[in-house]
Amino acid sequence: MKAYKGNLQKMETILDTPIQYQLKNEEQTVVINEWIGKQVQLTYLKQINCKRCGRKTKTSFAQGFCYPCFKNAPESSPCIIHPEKCEGHLGKGRDVEWEQKHHVQEHIVYLAVSSGLKVGVTRQTQVPTRWIDQGASKAIRLAQTPNRYLAGCIEVALKEYVSDKTQWQKMLKNDIDKEVDLLNKKTELKNLLSTDLQAYISDNDDITELTYPVLEYPQKVKSINLTKVDSFNARLMGIKGQYLIFEGGQVFNVRSHSGYLVEITPSEVEDQKTQGSLF
Repeated sequence: MKAYKGNLQKMETILDTPIQYQLKNEEQTVVINEWIGKQVQLTYLKQINCKRCGRKTKTSFAQGFCYPCFKNAPESSPCIIHPEKCEGHLGKGRDVEWEQKHHVQEHIVYLAVSSGLKVGVTRQTQVPTRWIDQGASKAIRLAQTPNRYLAGCIEVALKEYVSDKTQWQKMLKNDIDKEVDLLNKKTELKNLLSTDLQAYISDNDDITELTYPVLEYPQKVKSINLTKVDSFNARLMGIKGQYLIFEGGQVFNVRSHSGYLVEITPSEVEDQKTQGSLF
């Protein structure tokens, strides 16, 4: 069972039952599922490097950027959060070549259940990764567009009727609305769009069900922040979204700590009460 040392990056995922999680850097790949049920020691080594340029930074902006990259890099442009502001299709943007490669590409508008029903946007190549990162229990394609801007227009049109946010505390407690009928919601929301936007509705009605490797969901959650806590040691109870869920309801958002230099060491000792199936 491997330990991990390096600058944190978003956990990579493999769609499986349950979902498989990995931490990667240039030197190693660690399967985090193997840590579940084990005591895990996480130590912050007092260094942050920008996930884009690698320079040392005292403060991380927008989940891993130094301030210059946050202000200038295309990966942190306003249309990342607000796709309706994208200008890549107009030949504009912080980096026109980057925009053509990433934003002037097919995008998916989707419906997902992560806490309640939500609408979201992602590149087609990021399905189902985006759904996993948000901790969705199930998801369906609503529309498919040739660029990010049009996908953003559909999302904005539907925000009046459905949220575009995940309530992360409810998601981590698995306090979700299990009765949502995504196919019916797709039909309902389609009819609320203007005729020009309805032209992009996807014919793919498949519903993707997602199962996470969790031994036990917490009743309450408390977020761990490495700017306030240098290290912690607790039993890993599961993984959902981009969160590690520890015994006692402590949760650690790996993605929000992108660039933090850490050492994570799992213990070989496994407590009897956490042995057994993940289902």
